[in-house]
Amino acid sequence: MEQRVRVHRVRLGGSEVRVVRSAPGPGATGLALRDDGHWLSMYADREGADRLAALWALAARSPRSLVHLPLRDSPAPRDGAGDGEPVALDLVLLHHSLQFRTSSWKEVRARLGAGTPHTVSLPDDDLPDADAVDHERRHHRTYRDRLGFDVAAHTLFVVGSSTAFREEGAALRDFAGRAAAHRRRYPASPHFCVELFPGPGGRGRTRRHVPGSLHIEYRDDRERTA
Repeated sequence: MEQRVRVHRVRLGGSEVRVVRSAPGPGATGLALRDDGHWLSMYADREGADRLAALWALAARSPRSLVHLPLRDSPAPRDGAGDGEPVALDLVLLHHSLQFRTSSWKEVRARLGAGTPHTVSLPDDDLPDADAVDHERRHHRTYRDRLGFDVAAHTLFVVGSSTAFREEGAALRDFAGRAAAHRRRYPASPHFCVELFPGPGGRGRTRRHVPGSLHIEYRDDRERTA
């Protein structure tokens, strides 16, 4: 898997924040994300699903960086919205050890600048197969490798350990690999999705309520903009 990115370094207080920002080719969107109030909805075509899985793997490998997907300008379907007006969001993936204050993201984002272009190469098997994940471990009281969600500055933050990103990323790898074929095989029942949930205590502090799950649905180009 190869991903084109731009690397940004921003001084914030006495420290430096490193942001790796997705840089898709001209006209490439493939992903949209919105806050529907009670849940978070993401829509992905085949290219978008592959890009999301690759950047998820990059987040697992980059404990000192924020991985940023600018998505607020991507169109999302208008169906299935929750209460109120849905809000378009960006996505940031980051390691919990950074202890990054999401309330400071708006300032960091405003100071990103042009950044430096890079091409990141990731092994195709960087995320495990879904059946290779030991789900029984998650029931142990001492298990801590869970994702946390927060929403701030029109951005969804997904926070976790490298293990959490790899294990949850297995479901994204499976989703990306099977979505288009499922759509062709079952045209009368086209809905194909994966859902990610934060672990206990995995809610953010920047607002009273953070939606309880991230629902990612496969849509081809025509369906995503309908």
